[in-house]
Amino acid sequence: MTPILSVQGLSVQFGALKAVNDVSFEARQGAITAVIGPNGAGKSSLFNLISGAIRPTAGSVRFDGVDVTAQPPHRLLASGLSRSFQITNLFFDLSVRENLRLAAQFLEQGRGLLRPVQHSSTALRRVDELLEQFDLGGKAGELAGYLSHGEQRRLEIAVSLASRPRMLLLDEPTQGMSHSDTHETEALIRRLSRDHGLTILLVEHDVELVMNLSDHVVVMHQGQKLAEGRPAEVRANAAVQTAYFGEKT
Repeated sequence: MTPILSVQGLSVQFGALKAVNDVSFEARQGAITAVIGPNGAGKSSLFNLISGAIRPTAGSVRFDGVDVTAQPPHRLLASGLSRSFQITNLFFDLSVRENLRLAAQFLEQGRGLLRPVQHSSTALRRVDELLEQFDLGGKAGELAGYLSHGEQRRLEIAVSLASRPRMLLLDEPTQGMSHSDTHETEALIRRLSRDHGLTILLVEHDVELVMNLSDHVVVMHQGQKLAEGRPAEVRANAAVQTAYFGEKT
């Protein structure tokens, strides 16, 4: 399968701290790639480098063959790369439908800025599609702040997909979820990849979920790539076991 994302020698340094040090990997088109590692391993910093939230000290990020290193998030979105956030990032005082409409307005490409909302036909069709796809139709008129935590996380993924990206970056999508919500989110991510051909890169703390869900796993430790490969290979890696559980006695 063709790599759609290529990370080469990516590094960032904050003063004397090397948060990410010379990390390279590729994400294949249509596959689910996960980045895992103990707390402080550099996962979030790596994710922010790829998504344009922070600028790298060294290295490059290529998306679909184009160098997008340090491009701001709005330009990455225009290229077809979207992301969600570790902390739920919604307009809590707006309805579910309006959260989706604001994100889907991107599809209008600036057309009809001074016209009434009802004339944004492309955006409104996309909202209806997402409400159905994410089973949020019954909640469309509710304020986002009144949704359960699991529903809010589901809505945030829907918002991230409103622009029809080709690749989605998910930052700890199951954080704070109940056991049942975690399983629902796992099934949702699998459907997005399998049924819709979406390429997904996720940072996740739930190792079991990652092993069940991912096609490829990258393990971070102390800012560097410790290992990568298929889930079974990573699970059996002695260095990965040591990083998570300590030296065997």
